[in-house]
Amino acid sequence: MIAGEHASILKQREFTPYRTSNDRGSNIIEVALGAEHAGWRLDRALADALPTLSRERLKALVRSGALTLGEASLRDPALKVRGGEQFRLAVPEPAAAHNEPQDIPLAIVHEDEHLLVVDKPARLVVHPAAGNPDGTLVNALLHHCAGQLSGIGGVARPGIVHRIDKDTSGLLVVAKTDVAHEGLARQFAAHSIDRRYVALVNGVPRVGEGRIEANLARSATDRKKIAIVAADRGKRAVTHWKLVERFRDAAEVECRLETGRTHQVRVHMASIGHPLLGDQVYGRNKGNRAILAELGFQRQALHAAGLGFTHPVTKHRLSFESPIPVDMQELFTALRV
Repeated sequence: MIAGEHASILKQREFTPYRTSNDRGSNIIEVALGAEHAGWRLDRALADALPTLSRERLKALVRSGALTLGEASLRDPALKVRGGEQFRLAVPEPAAAHNEPQDIPLAIVHEDEHLLVVDKPARLVVHPAAGNPDGTLVNALLHHCAGQLSGIGGVARPGIVHRIDKDTSGLLVVAKTDVAHEGLARQFAAHSIDRRYVALVNGVPRVGEGRIEANLARSATDRKKIAIVAADRGKRAVTHWKLVERFRDAAEVECRLETGRTHQVRVHMASIGHPLLGDQVYGRNKGNRAILAELGFQRQALHAAGLGFTHPVTKHRLSFESPIPVDMQELFTALRV
């Protein structure tokens, strides 16, 4: 138990759960625990009182000596609390992100203090990398969220918990706080996120729906490509697809992801003989080349149209829909003629 002369037992009416001030580049948070925290681990109690900081982040801060009770520094996250203690926690100001903020227009579908949902246009890269050092979604978010990021792992950056390809359009959720990043990452790892894609594929499937389970890994011959590998290799990947509309030599399919691997929809649909229209990596586009050329359609016809998840802080279930973008609408129209 945390006890003795440093344990301040305060009445509930005398304090708010926490107060924040600033001291030499650190936010000093005064955290007052309630009687309901009695017997809890220190890190768990702090996480309950400070909803914007993840338990892992708090563990690291405690171990670094950032938490004090009276004059004593506490460094063991596993200590049991009595309830009623008032701590001081020094949280360093988030370090500046390495990437530069850039004023790039964004379609924000939802935003609160913990996260935001973006409707990403095609040809916008999500994260800076070789060949795309800037002009990315991350650069845009750093500008949009200036002063709002509490710090992911101590760095003022948006928490990218999943990605969609540069030439895929649609919905993406991004964390603004450490606790939101951790909570969303857990949901993605547990495959509890709802993700619905609209795709236009070459040819018309003979059946109305199907399930594709095939492990994916980097191609051994081309590192830019993803390949289907043996069941004891790569990462498990499962796609559920359903035929929505038939065209002469193409079809609209809806794909729901049980897992979310790089290029998953593109590789899986190509593996059953129906690569995505416009996909220059995994598809040949066969009889639809003339239509694609006439429209100047130069990307895979794939749109992340639906996204659903449990808010990592409020625990409310959220669901979002994105309309088909103009370039894909034009492709639909041409295929229907």
